[in-house]
Amino acid sequence: MSIRIRVATYNVHKCRGLDRRTNPDRIAGVIAALDADIIAIQEIVDARNGKPEFDQARRIHSELNGYEFCFGENRRLHGGAYGNVTLSRFPVQLCENYDLTWRHRERRGCLRTDISLAKRTVLHLFNIHLGTSFAERRHQGRKLLTDEILIRPEYSGPRIVVGDFNEWTRGLASRLMGHAFAEVKPGKFLRYSRTYPGILPMLHLDHFYYDKHLALKSFRMHRSRTALVASDHLPMVADFEIAEA
Repeated sequence: MSIRIRVATYNVHKCRGLDRRTNPDRIAGVIAALDADIIAIQEIVDARNGKPEFDQARRIHSELNGYEFCFGENRRLHGGAYGNVTLSRFPVQLCENYDLTWRHRERRGCLRTDISLAKRTVLHLFNIHLGTSFAERRHQGRKLLTDEILIRPEYSGPRIVVGDFNEWTRGLASRLMGHAFAEVKPGKFLRYSRTYPGILPMLHLDHFYYDKHLALKSFRMHRSRTALVASDHLPMVADFEIAEA
């Protein structure tokens, strides 16, 4: 038997849209329209005792029915936590956040979520947001592909690596990942390979990588009217099939 899963990645830009409004409810509406089983979210705030617009992670989770919640804090912002979130319709077995920070740069992380797809099938999902400097990303790319994070010997199931790699050109992090994993190449599915910013794509910052246990069935970028305004990134959605262990 095989299992079909839909996975999405979405940098929500602190829920601040191109209209300069910070609106978590609008982001929740975009995510709901994806109908994804697993959603990797980057740049999200979880500040529950301040302004309502910064109570983002909890509010979005509460508006989406049937998802388990995993938060990876990378730093503090607006009086709360700031980092990555992974949502899953399947049971979550483990959440672990790995520190990717380089020297004095902004703290960055890789959120690992182990998700039980079936009785003996566990998916290891890695939700990543890399840094903005060239040297920083080179360090982070090398660190990811070690037995500390992506190549741990105890992994028993398939791996998917998604997120915002912040590489304006095909840098070392992207090349290393492309050697270790299969890559979703938007140009094979979309008219253009560039995906950022959503309204006028000029760059390819958001990436999907997956290992040989998964078969890619479809890929798309979600370009609704709301999504074009809600964040500077658009959600990317991929459908995979995996043989049940």
